[in-house]
Amino acid sequence: MKKMGFLFLFFINLTVVAQQEPILAKYKTQPEKLKAWVKFCNDVKNLDDYPKLIISADKGINLSQKHPAFLGKFYYFKGYAYEFSNNQYQKAVDNYELSWKYAKKARHLKIETNTLMRLNYMYYSLNATAKRDHLIDYIKTVLDTTKSTYSQAVLNGSVAEYYMDNYDYDTFISYQLKAINYKKQLEKSEANYENIGISYSQIASAYTKMKQYDKGIEYLNESKPYIKSPYVKAFLCNYYLQCFVPLKKIDSIQKYYKLINTYPSAKDSLFLNLSLANRSLSEYYITQNKIDIAYNYAKKAVSLGQKSTDEEIIMEANTTMGRVLYEKGDYKKAIETLTLASKNAFTYDKESYVTINKKLSQSYAALGLWKKAYEYNENYSKINDEIMQESASKNIANAEARYQNRTKGQEIKNLSAQNTFKNIQIEEAKKQRIFLISGLILVGIIVLLVFKQSQNRKKTNEKLQLLNHELDEANKIKARFFSILNHDLRSPVSNLIHFLHLQKENPELIDEATALRMQTKVISGAENLLSSMEDILLWSKSQMENFKPHFKEIPISVVFDEMKNHFSSIENIEILFENPQNIILNTDENYLKTISRNLTGNAIKALDKTQNGKIIWKAWQENNQTYLSITDNGPGGTQEQFKALYDDSEVIGIKSGLGLHLIRDLATAINCKIEVKSLQDSGTTFTITF
Repeated sequence: MKKMGFLFLFFINLTVVAQQEPILAKYKTQPEKLKAWVKFCNDVKNLDDYPKLIISADKGINLSQKHPAFLGKFYYFKGYAYEFSNNQYQKAVDNYELSWKYAKKARHLKIETNTLMRLNYMYYSLNATAKRDHLIDYIKTVLDTTKSTYSQAVLNGSVAEYYMDNYDYDTFISYQLKAINYKKQLEKSEANYENIGISYSQIASAYTKMKQYDKGIEYLNESKPYIKSPYVKAFLCNYYLQCFVPLKKIDSIQKYYKLINTYPSAKDSLFLNLSLANRSLSEYYITQNKIDIAYNYAKKAVSLGQKSTDEEIIMEANTTMGRVLYEKGDYKKAIETLTLASKNAFTYDKESYVTINKKLSQSYAALGLWKKAYEYNENYSKINDEIMQESASKNIANAEARYQNRTKGQEIKNLSAQNTFKNIQIEEAKKQRIFLISGLILVGIIVLLVFKQSQNRKKTNEKLQLLNHELDEANKIKARFFSILNHDLRSPVSNLIHFLHLQKENPELIDEATALRMQTKVISGAENLLSSMEDILLWSKSQMENFKPHFKEIPISVVFDEMKNHFSSIENIEILFENPQNIILNTDENYLKTISRNLTGNAIKALDKTQNGKIIWKAWQENNQTYLSITDNGPGGTQEQFKALYDDSEVIGIKSGLGLHLIRDLATAINCKIEVKSLQDSGTTFTITF
């Protein structure tokens, strides 16, 4: 129902008293004369005297040949007159295009804005799709660059209309809401407020067409405070009816049906509104299967529609009557009425056209005229499929296009100075939402406190875990160094104590020469022991904080010399060192010394009961790898005895000293691998591979 919305602006013009033509001779300059003639043309336009407006615009065009801005205005007046004088759309377009040309040349944004808005509707009416697409692209560039609130208010609504006609309803609503926002920033006036209300009702109608009736009612309620004109309120009542009829709320339907009759209106508007209202009531009673009541309302709708002389309203009234006649079983009369309605239905409203063809098909089928029934069913299916392809949403009826354009026409007449009142909507929203915001803030504070408490607990747990880890590492380091001290110092001290006991308890077993030799060895061993203790203790101190190796290049000879001194007190066992290639290693000196001392100590223990015991240390390079090995000629051992080199689960005891377990850990720390080969009664060899 495109005509309905478009007629709004027709009835909200301000009252204008007939004006006499100005006497141009009394004005001194040409611009002054042209301004006076523009005012006169505007008064004629507001009186809707379109033939006179065409004549007056032509005179203005002749007067302003050297003034492009005024040419733009007068061509606009002429195009407007042709548009509303018996719908002479092509002539209107010719003049609007000239207006656009001169407005761009003069860089007069307001004239250009008005012309672009009218051209958008004209191209739609003439089905000039390509021109309209190009026009909308141009309008979008204007919107992207202009800071004019007036142009934003008008042109956002114009783009919205384009998307409505192309069944893109989400985009239509988005642009329309932008237009409303800019309208609210313009001059406060009754006419501007009325137009804001009309825009809200357009959005409501869109939701109604998408069958979101509650949302439609929401926007109609939003529109109501802005609507003051009685004849516009009558149209608003019809929009309410379109929502409440499908919701089947009979009390609300009767309320708004009665209200329509209370609003004064011009005759054609009165007949149009009453026809719409009776059609809504007829459709409600069809759904209630009260066909006789529906017929009475449909009959009134047709009669009142004919009095309005509006072809679209008559078409819609006949469509409803055709439905009622089909339900009554009067199929021939239904066919006659629906055929009459179908003449202009496709032009005005595709949904009505779909309904007409469907009911015609059903009526012919009821009469057994299957060929005709099939023909109209094909038409119904084809157009219905086209509508479904054009949009995923439901169709907004063509009513909104004219409704929107007529609204813009009134905006042009009434919107002037661009004073802003940006905070009105914000203040209203604050009053409505203050309790909700307070509640949300309170919930937010509670959530924040819970979150902070959780974060603090998490940080405390992380610190506790870190301290526990550090304590565990400290205990491991302490145990490791006690093991090193136990193993590396226990054997030399044991030898010293053994000699002292022997000297004290069995002095007769030791002759003077032997005693002198052993004293010398004891002194030397004690000195070496002291040196080893200082070395180990210094290393222990440096490693207490961070037990990690420190790599540097060291000659193997340094390690071998240290072992010679450390084990110098050992008797009955020959310790040999072979380093023909003078190997230099990049490793941690203390780690390697500790490993070497303990492997040597273990070998000495293994040779305790072996005659002519011998230990051989070797260092060599082969295939770009460095090897160290220690070999003894002791009794050998089983694989089980060396399990600690490979198995983490083996536990070391204090009496066994550092043991193979910790030797393996130290070797791993300096990136080397220890392998053992042992044969029963043939000795054991440990090989360290770097």
